[in-house]
Amino acid sequence: MEPMDIVGKSKEDASLPKATMTKIIKEMLPPDVRVARDAQDLLIECCVEFINLVSSESNEVCNREEKRTIAPEHVLKALEVLGFGEYIEEVYSAYEQHKLETMDSLKGGKWSNGAEMTEEEAVAEQQRMFAEARARMNGGAIPPKQPDTDRSLES
Repeated sequence: MEPMDIVGKSKEDASLPKATMTKIIKEMLPPDVRVARDAQDLLIECCVEFINLVSSESNEVCNREEKRTIAPEHVLKALEVLGFGEYIEEVYSAYEQHKLETMDSLKGGKWSNGAEMTEEEAVAEQQRMFAEARARMNGGAIPPKQPDTDRSLES
């Protein structure tokens, strides 16, 4: 019987996207250096094994602290335990940069285009979208979007 990981797949099923890994490998080398396909595959397997090793040790650190969720501190401690202490500062710096980038993207929001709406504008847009959805559900035509005019000027 094969060793199984937590999600029920064998370790042989775990891999990294080949195109992404190839791009990373090429970016790290001078432009005149070529890498044989077998060497690329070996590097990818090494990365997978490294991730498995750090994940496993992070889990052990987490369990020793009687926690149920692996936190960044657990990963940093695992790197130290595994003898990769010289990389902790660089890894922590990359983690901090990732947090900043993630916060920036969350602030912008998935649908944000940089323009903020007032609450009234948001409610009006929501009502317009509801009306469109109702019309589609009832098989009717979608009413055209009303121009933003000031109704108090109409007689």
